Amino acid sequence: MTLTKWKVGIVSCSGEEIPEGTISRIATRLVLEKLRPDETVTICLPLFLAGGEGERTFARLFPTITVDGCQKKCAKIGTEKYSGKPFASIVVTDVLKKCPTLTLKSRDKLSAEEWEFAETVAEEIAEKVDEALRGQNK
Repeated sequence: MTLTKWKVGIVSCSGEEIPEGTISRIATRLVLEKLRPDETVTICLPLFLAGGEGERTFARLFPTITVDGCQKKCAKIGTEKYSGKPFASIVVTDVLKKCPTLTLKSRDKLSAEEWEFAETVAEEIAEKVDEALRGQNK
């Protein structure tokens, strides 16, 4: 694996049974495709957990941010177990506490409010990406 500059790995929740898992994946895609496309890569959580050495090695060598849908924190726990402590960890249910009037309902067809919330989560991820990169450039 040859990289010409530092990248930040994002390990997103793969839980499809709850809307918060959907939000974590959409927010991650927004960061990867729109907010920080040149600074980030995704790490496939199922492959990572199944023994993907490329993913595990990347997470050992580069900063990672885990994005979990719920308090089970599967992405964070898996990253810690196989590669070390992530640079940052975001839990969608924690971010949701800042929006007390929002109730997430959909796992596939998000409402306008749910899309807006996914964008809010994406902005939090992007802030952590910037922090991680500042730390590498010292």
